[in-house]
Amino acid sequence: MFRWTLITILSLAIIGVSVWGYQEHQEKNAILIQAENNYQRSFHGLTYNLDLLHDKIGSTLAMNSRKQLSPQLAEIWRLTSMAHNDVGQLPLTLMPFNKTEEFLSEMGDFSYRTAIRDLDKEPLSEDEVATLESLYEISGDIESELRKVQNMALNENLRWMDVQLALVNNDQQADNTIIDGFKTVEKTVEGFSEGKLNATLMGTSSKKDGFTSLGKEKVSEQEAKKKMRSLLRIDNDTELTVASTGEGANIPLYSGSFKQENKSGYIDVTQQGGHPISLMINREVSESKISLHEAMKNAKQYLKDIDYTSDLAMVESNQYDHVGVFQFVPQYEDVWIYPDAIQIKVALDNGEVLGFVAKDYLEKNHEREIPKAKISEKEARESVNSNLKIEEHHLAITENDLGEEILTYVFLGTLNQDTYKIFIDASNGDEVRVDKLKQAEIKY
Repeated sequence: MFRWTLITILSLAIIGVSVWGYQEHQEKNAILIQAENNYQRSFHGLTYNLDLLHDKIGSTLAMNSRKQLSPQLAEIWRLTSMAHNDVGQLPLTLMPFNKTEEFLSEMGDFSYRTAIRDLDKEPLSEDEVATLESLYEISGDIESELRKVQNMALNENLRWMDVQLALVNNDQQADNTIIDGFKTVEKTVEGFSEGKLNATLMGTSSKKDGFTSLGKEKVSEQEAKKKMRSLLRIDNDTELTVASTGEGANIPLYSGSFKQENKSGYIDVTQQGGHPISLMINREVSESKISLHEAMKNAKQYLKDIDYTSDLAMVESNQYDHVGVFQFVPQYEDVWIYPDAIQIKVALDNGEVLGFVAKDYLEKNHEREIPKAKISEKEARESVNSNLKIEEHHLAITENDLGEEILTYVFLGTLNQDTYKIFIDASNGDEVRVDKLKQAEIKY
C-alpha cells in the first residue's frame, strides 16, 4: 500500500513539474516572440523612414517655392527623429553604429535650423544646397544597403534574436547577414562624413570639445582616494573601494564607494586634474532643523572648499521633504553662465551635503568673450507677456534650441500662483524660451 502511495505521489510530482516546465517554456517563448516582433517592427520602420527621408530630400532640391521649403525641411527633421528612434530600439548597443546615429542627429539639426529660419529674408545658400545634395546622396546609399538587408532577412527568414545572441557572445565566426549589412552602412556613413559633408553647415565644427578645463596632469589613484575621503567626509578607518574606468572611456574616472552602518555613498573623480564630477550620500534624513537659506550657505561654502572659486549665482532652489536642492552657475561681469551649471543637495537636519553633480560645469566651462547687449533691458522687457509681474532680471549666457550660446535678458516673473523665467535674446528682443519653475511637492 505504501509503495503504491509513493508511486502515486512521485507520479503527481513529475506531472506537476512537467506542467510547470511547459508553462515556463511557453512564457519564455512568448517573451522571445514579443522581443522579436519589436525588433522586426523597428527595423522595417527604420527602412521605411529612410526611404521617405531620401525622397523628401530629393523633393526639397527640386523645389522653387520658399513657402513650401520650410514645411518640407521640418518633415525631414521629423523623419530623422523617427529613424533615430528606430535605431535606438534595435539590439545594436554592442556593435559600433555611432557614426550612423551621429549622422541622423546632425541631419536633424541641419534641417531644423534651416526650417525655423525666415527663408524669404535668408534663402538657402549655395553651400547649404551642396550640403543637401550630399545628404541626398548618402541617404540614398543607406536606403540601398538597408533594402538589401531587408530583402535577405525576409527571404531567409532571419531573426533579430540571433543578432542579439551573436553580439552578446561576441561570435566572430558567425556569418550574420544583418550584422554585416549594418557594418556596411556604418562604413558608408563614415566615408561620407570624412569627405563630402560640410562640417560647419552640419553644426559639428561649432560644438566645443568638452572637458577642456580639466588640466593635463593625471592624478594617481592614491591621490584620488585621499581627495574622495575629504569630499565624502569619511575618516581613514572607513573602507573606501576605488576602481578606474577602462580604456576608451569619454572621461577617464576614478570611482569610489563606501558603506557604513547608517549610510553609504559613491563618488566619481576625473583622472585628469582630479576634479569631482558627482557624489551621492544615501542615509535617512530626519526632521528639518535648518532653513533652506542656511542650507544654501552650506552649499556655497562646500563649493568654495572644493576649489570652485568662481563667483557663483544661485539660479534655483527647491525643497523636497527634508532636503534642499540648489543649482548654481558662474557669474562673470554680472552675466550668469547657465550652461556651466552645478547641482548640489543638502540635508536639512544637519546641513550635510548629500549630493553633487558638476558634469555640465566640467564639460562646458571655458573662457568666453561675453558679447554686449544690442538692446536695453527696457526694450527686452517689452517682449515679455504683460500679464506677468516681473520680480527681478539679469543678463545671462544660455543655449537656444540649437545648442548655440547666446546672450539673453532673463526675467523672473509670476502669473497667478506660478513663477516663470523668460529668456529674451539681447541682440534682437526675440523670446528664446520660457521655463516654469518647480513648486514644492505636495504630499498625498
